Amino acid sequence: MAHSAMSGTGSTASDDPLGTAVWRLRSRACWADAAALLQPATPASALQRAALLVERCLYTEQGWAEAEDALRTAEALADSDDERGAAACERGQLAYAATLHGVRDRADEARAALGRAAALIAPGAPGRALLDFRRGLLAENLTGSPQAARAAYRRAHAGATAHADPLLLSFTWRHLAGLALRDGELAEARHGFAESLRIREELGYLVGTAPALASLAETEPEPEASRLREEARRLFRLLGGVPTWLAQQLTPPAPGAATA
Repeated sequence: MAHSAMSGTGSTASDDPLGTAVWRLRSRACWADAAALLQPATPASALQRAALLVERCLYTEQGWAEAEDALRTAEALADSDDERGAAACERGQLAYAATLHGVRDRADEARAALGRAAALIAPGAPGRALLDFRRGLLAENLTGSPQAARAAYRRAHAGATAHADPLLLSFTWRHLAGLALRDGELAEARHGFAESLRIREELGYLVGTAPALASLAETEPEPEASRLREEARRLFRLLGGVPTWLAQQLTPPAPGAATA
């Protein structure tokens, strides 16, 4: 199962005390606390607050109503094409998350919202890389088109590099590596997963580190694979079982169970 980054806003710690506090809470899976620090008084703050709550839905499968409310506020405050496009991108991500987690089939809404975002966000704009990444997620996980997904992820990777967005780069590395692993390209997959893990550890993105460890473990021989999975389990427990979708991947086989 593939999962995504939120907007670049607040994606790293900064010299701004509020931005640093939001990042620290977000990176430790405290999205509601991070959102509570933001007053939706401007388009930027309303969008950042909505993005935090949308991400919480993806990682915890909870808080759908709060995310919808925050998103409606962001959509109402948006007054430029870039702001409307960014809000549409978050709308598409929320609909994608609801579909992915089986809450409700909103695949058509997700596609329409991301299409609307594509019409509003100019090519080369900072928000375009995140949009490309999310369109890749839809292609991979809802449409079942890995070739289209790979092309979108590569565009997102190039955009994240151009705009120096390391967190998004950690996601593009990870998802390109996942496609490489599916194709049996083990060395390429290992490199991509290792890069994703390195970036997340450097950023202190704790909530994304366990998934990165678990993914890298899929490409490593024993005993390194078991060591990586155990470290992922430790972080997963530390964060209270978040992200929820990682639980099945980290569940050790039952004693005596047959292994392939």
